[in-house]
Parts: sequence; structure tokens; C-alpha cells
Amino acid sequence: MTSISDAMPVYAPALPEDSFVSIPERLRELAAQQPDHPAVHDESGMLTWRQFVDGVNQIANRLRAAGLQRGETVAGLAENSARYLTLFMGTLSAGGCMVPLSGMAAGETLALMVNDCDARFLFVSAKHRDLIEPLLGSLHNVDPAQRVALDFQADGWQTFETWLGDASSEAPDHVPALGDPFNIIYSSGTTGVPKGILHDHRLRARHTERGERLGYNREAVTLISTPLYSNTTLVAALPTLFGGGTIVSMAKFNAHRFLELAEQHRATHAMLVPVQYQRILAEPDFDRFDLSSFKMKFSTSAPLRGHVIADAMKRWPGNIIEFYGLTEGGVTTTLNCADNPTKWDTVGQASPGCELRIIDEDLKEVPPGQIGEIVGRSGAMMRGYYKRENKTNELLWTSPEGEVFYRTGDMGRLDEDGFLSVLDRRKDMIISGGFNIYAEDLERVLLNDPAVADAAVIAIPSEQWGETPLGLVVLRDGGDLDAILARANEQLGKGQRLSGLEQRDELPRSTIGKILKRELRDPYWHNQQQTQRD
Repeated sequence: MTSISDAMPVYAPALPEDSFVSIPERLRELAAQQPDHPAVHDESGMLTWRQFVDGVNQIANRLRAAGLQRGETVAGLAENSARYLTLFMGTLSAGGCMVPLSGMAAGETLALMVNDCDARFLFVSAKHRDLIEPLLGSLHNVDPAQRVALDFQADGWQTFETWLGDASSEAPDHVPALGDPFNIIYSSGTTGVPKGILHDHRLRARHTERGERLGYNREAVTLISTPLYSNTTLVAALPTLFGGGTIVSMAKFNAHRFLELAEQHRATHAMLVPVQYQRILAEPDFDRFDLSSFKMKFSTSAPLRGHVIADAMKRWPGNIIEFYGLTEGGVTTTLNCADNPTKWDTVGQASPGCELRIIDEDLKEVPPGQIGEIVGRSGAMMRGYYKRENKTNELLWTSPEGEVFYRTGDMGRLDEDGFLSVLDRRKDMIISGGFNIYAEDLERVLLNDPAVADAAVIAIPSEQWGETPLGLVVLRDGGDLDAILARANEQLGKGQRLSGLEQRDELPRSTIGKILKRELRDPYWHNQQQTQRD
């Protein structure tokens, strides 16, 4: 069968075939080399490398016996666990493409994603059962026999144990190729079908090859506290596995529990989003925990502010490296905080193998110091948006030299040393708790309300989430803010809901009719900055 990515172009620079070792192959090597070394911890216990890879092989063989073909998709809807990670790796070992779904998505959107990715297999945990069950009749490709309950028993579901049966733990004979699909990660959205970001084994090989220099080796213990449907998680989890280290998996982030697990397991690495740093450092008993085992902490998904870096570098052992980039790939910058104490208000320099440029509205490159849209090209670039060729083409910028770059939609500026500052989001994206929220989606819901004459959604500061969406509305006669807010949030996913609504007599607009969102945002952020100075 033809792989879902065979017809899609490759934008990333070449990776030599003879240097490529796939993650499934590497897992088998490690199980033979260090069978008794810990591979994964979760709240239910620990799996050794031999136990982990035996489970991976069993799932792979069962999927193949059930008819999974090269490049076909397997969808999962679950919180982090050793079993869910084993399913992910088992899908890859079978030659499949994993689609980890977000439990924060609105119900209808979730069904659209399952259908859009053509998944024939669906694995669900008890936590998300109530979300998915009303949708089962609308899932066109998932046979009832391939609806698998990871940790519960119910009519209409096969238990994981029954589904797995006596599948062999011998390694399957499939060996992935560079261009084979690895995973699809869906962008956020409330109407229509969100874009499926298709990664191949080539992209993931670029992530794992940098692992050794970041300390992802046999001694690494990585505490994973963000969900598997986020690329943030995978860029830490996959190098840990490839290096033969140990993953400590949290089903749900809690700052105090994070500190307990870090001390208990002698964590050496963690990938966190900025709001998690804030919550962990704010724990009243933070300083009583022994965190001396930490060698490296990473941050991504939103800029980590300088005062948070300063606090963490002072009180938390180990260096901090901040990454900036897209789930789509292309752009990637690195800020080594220990080496660059005067650059903490930037997101660093172009990472090795990345070419970074700034372009203006006419798509012409601008010199350092000028503001424009950030574009980038690297060895890690997605194959495209799955079945969305037009959307993929919108992402592309071709340099005068004929090389393809990915557009970020973010506005930024490079300083004289090549350090990047991210200044604004061209598409008014809001980053709340490390996850992307698009204002346009929320505005569309508000503007569909008959009581709303005009609306804008902006990001305002949030101690809990870093940023949170606030709606600003012009009401029609008889409009009630509380009722409008309730109706809107009923239509939005959990991770998208408006924190509040405020009434305006009118919204400021430019001469060509665009809402001046910076003018709306500035008072909220100015007040926060003033409070921090005070």
C-alpha cells in the first residue's frame, strides 16, 4: 500500500540513508543491551527496557494481524502513561503513524480529527470515555472491533488485554524508512477541521541526533509532565528513549507532585512550558526538595521571561535551554541561559542546521534590527498539513536562492549578535498554558451570537496560564455579558474557553477597517509590567 506521505514533497535538507537508525530499531537494540535498566515509570509502577520493548512488539504484531498497513493511522485519546507510550512506539514498530488526540478539544472537533486522519484504530482511556462515546457513531473508519479501552471495561469496547490477546513479543519484520509517516499532530481550531501536521521519521531522526549533546544518554532521567499530543513532549521523550534513558511519566501536571517525583527518581532532565516554571518556583516548599540531580531543563511553547529565568537559575540546579520553533518545524532557535546571561529576553540564536531570516510584508528579507515575520529552514521540517495542500502552500516562503522556508506568522527582530526577539503574533495567536489558541476561532463564536454586534479576543496576563483569552464585545440592545460568555464557552474546547468578557462602546480600527489589537492589549500588559517593577 502507498504511504500517506509518498506523494508529499520533502522540504527538509537531506539526511543520509546510511546514517539513519529508526526509533523502533534503536529500541530493540537497547532492550538487548540493557534489559533490566528502567525504561518507563508511571504511577502504576516501572517497566524495564525488556518489558517495555516486549510490550511494544506485542502491540505492533497485534496491529499488523488486525490489518494495519504501512503508513496507516492509529488514534489515541489518553493521558500520559506507560501503556500509552508503549502504544505509540508499538504503532511505529508496526509501520503505522500515531495520531495522539487532545482531550481539550471540543467533541465535534474531535470527531472531525479522527475522520480526517483516516484512523482505523482508536485507543481511549477512562478519563476521556465520556468525551468520545457520543461521537462513536460518526467515526467513519473505526470498526467497533478496533475500539480499544486502555484501562476500563464497558459495552461497545474491547479491553486492551482482550484485544492484545497472545500476540507475540518477537520483533516484527518491518523497518521504517526515512520518509515513512511518524505522527500527525493537530493544530487547534473550533470550526471546520484543524490542520493535521504530518511528521516523518526523517524529522524525528533530526530530533534524536541532537540528543547526545543535550545529555540524553543511559543515565538520563526525564520527567515528562506535558501531554503526548504536544510536540513539546515528543522532542524530550523521543531523545530520552533513543539514548537509552528513563522516562518518568506524569498523567497530569501538579507542581508539588512534580517536585516529589523529581526528588524520588533523581531527575536529570525536564521539558516544561513557561507557566509550569512559574507554578513550580511558586511552590511554598520548593527549596526543601533535593533537585541536585538536574543537569538540564528545557523550555518551549512560549517565550520564557527574563525574571523567571533569573529565579530558576538562582534556585534550581542545572542549566536552562530555551527553544523557539513551530510544531511544523523549519524554525528553531536555542538560548543557552548559562552562557548568555545578557540575552534572557530573547529566544536565542538559530540552532545548528537552521537558517533564520526576517521578511517584510512584501516578502523581502530585512536586515538585523528591523521587525518582520520570522521564517526558517532546517533539517526538521514537516511533510505538510495532511490533505491540506493549499494550507501547506500558504506556509511556504521561497528565498531568492530557491530554498523553501516555513513562515511562522510571528513578528520578530534579530539583534547584531543574531539573537531573536519574538515581538508579536501576526495572527493574534494566544499561548495559554503552553498551548495555542487562535483569536479568530473565538471571535467567530462570539460574532455568531445575536446579542453581539462586534467582538475581538486578546491575550491578557494570567498567573495561572501565562496568558488567557479575554473577549471584548460591543453589545446589541438587551445583550447580557454573562449569558453570552456561557453560550460561547459551551461551544469551545476546554483549552480555548474565554476567561471573561468586557463591554466596549466601539472597537478601535485602522483606516482600512482592521481592529487595532495592540491598542486593546497594551493597557493589560503595561499594568502587569508596572506591578512587576513596583
